[in-house]
Amino acid sequence: MTVAHILAVKGRDVFTTQPHRTLQETAQLLAVKSIGAVVVTGADGAVLGIVSERDIVRALAQGGAAALIDSVSRHMTREVFTTTSSACIHDIMERMTHSRFRHVPVVEEERLAGLISIGDVVKHRIAEIETEHRALCDYIAAA
Repeated sequence: MTVAHILAVKGRDVFTTQPHRTLQETAQLLAVKSIGAVVVTGADGAVLGIVSERDIVRALAQGGAAALIDSVSRHMTREVFTTTSSACIHDIMERMTHSRFRHVPVVEEERLAGLISIGDVVKHRIAEIETEHRALCDYIAAA
């Protein structure tokens, strides 16, 4: 299975922000949308970074409440692992687990095309296991 299968179910909508926005604006977006991260994009739609709840907590721990007026670009994760819709889900799951990150932007032709989370990957994997289980039960019942 590929990342395209996850995007077909969940959709390709992604909440984004720009590098000049404040951490407070970003924190409000995360809270209102009940999401864990936003992708930081340029005017051309290219991925510049990602800001997660963890990034905001780190900024607050280092700079206190004053960090909330800092620009997103100051605290975003700049080295973002991205993938394409043709990537194998099992490979992405392994990379996310090993590198300990929870969100992966999907990029096509150097533009943001979606976002998958570890929750999306786990949900897909559970559905896969349930399908295998039903197939085995049907096989055993037919024997």
